Amino acid sequence: MLVDFAADVAATPIQVEAAAVAAEKDGYDGFGAAETRHDVFTALTLAARATERITLQSAIAVAFARNPMTVATLANDLQLISEGRFQLGLGSQVQAHIERRFAMPWGKPAARMEEFVRAVRAVWTAWGGERLAFRGEFYRHTLMTDFFNPGPNPYGNPEIFVAAVGEKMTRTAGRVADGLLVHPLTSAAYLAEKTRPALREARGGSLDDFTVCLSPMVVLGEDEAARSKAEQAVKGQIAFYASTPAYRAVLDMHGWGELADRLNSLSRRQAWGEMTALISDDVLDTFAVVGAQGARERFGKLVDRISLYTPYEVDPALKAAAASSLSRVATEP
Repeated sequence: MLVDFAADVAATPIQVEAAAVAAEKDGYDGFGAAETRHDVFTALTLAARATERITLQSAIAVAFARNPMTVATLANDLQLISEGRFQLGLGSQVQAHIERRFAMPWGKPAARMEEFVRAVRAVWTAWGGERLAFRGEFYRHTLMTDFFNPGPNPYGNPEIFVAAVGEKMTRTAGRVADGLLVHPLTSAAYLAEKTRPALREARGGSLDDFTVCLSPMVVLGEDEAARSKAEQAVKGQIAFYASTPAYRAVLDMHGWGELADRLNSLSRRQAWGEMTALISDDVLDTFAVVGAQGARERFGKLVDRISLYTPYEVDPALKAAAASSLSRVATEP
């Protein structure tokens, strides 16, 4: 199990660059950056120039806010700049954001994502010398002249990872991607009974050469007061995620479908405090772990790469120590 560092979701590109440098110094295997307030490709370009060893991953870039040609170009450039250390992590986002924030079309997200990934690979193949002739239901790429062709990447094409929660998108990831980005709102039971079986089905029964990545929510703190504060922050994050209809399947599995409905209703009024109060200790214990030992015991046999998700301020040294503990155990026989 490799241990990665995830940049703060609100970090600026300059802050992402600094975080990547620190993560490499602290011995992390990989580094991930999200796309929230800033462009993830810009941030990771800075990180690529400032680091030498660490793997760099977009976790995630919003696929449906772009088209396969632009994503193929961006990923190819980052692979060049990083000298082969880039992993292209793609996610669909949800319908409201795609239609109302990005003004882009929505529909059949799993099928669209599968076609999107195949189109990106078709573009890379065309740059290797084959004719570009991709025709799908959602995307058509049939023109590539020498003037716009950068040629094959000397470091090879980046690996592609797809983010998924539901079984349909998970099977899509299994069919067309090199790895899966598991959403933080998950449980060991959901991973074992829903996610991994769906992947195995899509991949003909084997997960060899396929990477499962997870950023579990983790409670860290130097003392009881700090851990209590961290617990409240994690409860708030769980409430936020659980209010999203697309993630309801995870709660349904544990018999908390009614909770998902109540949270969704409150989210429309932005009643964040009331939402947090609905997250019981049982819900917290299901979707979050305490410290590195908790992450190791719960997910060590279910995922290949892990990063500790702490949606609250935490001493970087404390987090690095927890990650180091995970790394030591991961390399033990």
